[in-house]
Amino acid sequence: MRILIYSYNYYPEPIGIAPLMTELAEGLVKRGHEVRVVTAMPNYPERQIYEGYRGKLYFTEYKNGVKIQRSYVWIRPQPNLLDRVLLDASFVVTSFLPALVGWRPDVILSTSPSLPVCVPAALLGWLRNCPVVLNLQDILPEAAVHVGLLKNKLLIKVFAGLEKFAYRTASKISVIADGFVENLLSKGVESSKIEQIPNWVDINFIRPLSKENNLFRMAHNLNGKFVVQYSGNIALTQGLETVIKAASVLRHIPEIAFVIVGEVKGLQRLQKYCLDCGADNVLLLPFQPREDLPQMLAAADVSLVVQKKNVISFNMPSKIQVLLASGRALVASVPDNGTAARAIRQSGGGVIVPPEDHEALATAILELYKHPEKVKTLGYNSRQYATEQYAFEHALNHYEKLFYSVTADSQAIESKVVSKQEV
Repeated sequence: MRILIYSYNYYPEPIGIAPLMTELAEGLVKRGHEVRVVTAMPNYPERQIYEGYRGKLYFTEYKNGVKIQRSYVWIRPQPNLLDRVLLDASFVVTSFLPALVGWRPDVILSTSPSLPVCVPAALLGWLRNCPVVLNLQDILPEAAVHVGLLKNKLLIKVFAGLEKFAYRTASKISVIADGFVENLLSKGVESSKIEQIPNWVDINFIRPLSKENNLFRMAHNLNGKFVVQYSGNIALTQGLETVIKAASVLRHIPEIAFVIVGEVKGLQRLQKYCLDCGADNVLLLPFQPREDLPQMLAAADVSLVVQKKNVISFNMPSKIQVLLASGRALVASVPDNGTAARAIRQSGGGVIVPPEDHEALATAILELYKHPEKVKTLGYNSRQYATEQYAFEHALNHYEKLFYSVTADSQAIESKVVSKQEV
């Protein structure tokens, strides 16, 4: 097949949707499909266009057999409401031309966020007479309203309208967790239109490695330490202050070290908070190169998943699959009724504590520090579950089957229309 992936985020962005869509595109190419990706100039999570891509309106490149068509976006490091609107609007406008001029796809996969991308994706599907599969990584505007990111009533109405349009125009909607299914059904989306395909992890790349002679531990003087690690986005929905407070509670135990890996601007904010709390047992590091990710994850004894209380229940961080595959024990400071908590419980690889409760987080970490056998058991369960449920090949099979089914349905409808016209 010829498959077009319409995704705001893509390689070389290190976290979130970008690695997932990169792996999916390259995996489809390896199976003999022709894939092109329409995406923005890389800018996440720093919110500034990467060096080498600046000053360009359009830029086309190839990586591992995938044609990547990039377009300019309006991006500001500290965006206000207008900047956020212009960001989405600029991508909608600039991305449509490269999407249109390339070869005709058999199927389009459109990712959300960004939700407004559903407009050019639907238009392209109509012009090229091909089905559109909507991949939901988050449900907007509901999630943004819930955490207070979106407050403008007019914009909320606009985004709610876009959401309905996206669901109506998509041939199928792929969702990453059962909480998404429940949400869409409550909004009147037909169950036959929904396909649940969990996010995945490359279990051959991310795998349990020994802590002995670990390059990351050696580079950062962590040998002999019980390492509690968080790696990922540092934003409103995480509340990493809880981790720093927990670290300050445990600072009297020199063997316990906390490591937070994230974007530089977020780290600068956390550095001040560490000083205020007296948390001198926290090491703050910038994102590591992707090829170093297995070593970095293997340096941990405990990996953290952190969310605030107000995060909407269906939120499912893509980092969970990665952490499970690394074969490490998880401690999740997340809402008890949420999709993230449910997934970690099902894995048997982690402990759930109430969100924004640093005492509970510190207690859970201390408990694991005192019981290394439990840490080992949780880590074993993590890896087993990731292998069984989140292997990339499973997801790739599922997406390939989904794409074949929607193209077959589209061809069947087209044949019926032609037959009626002939009659």
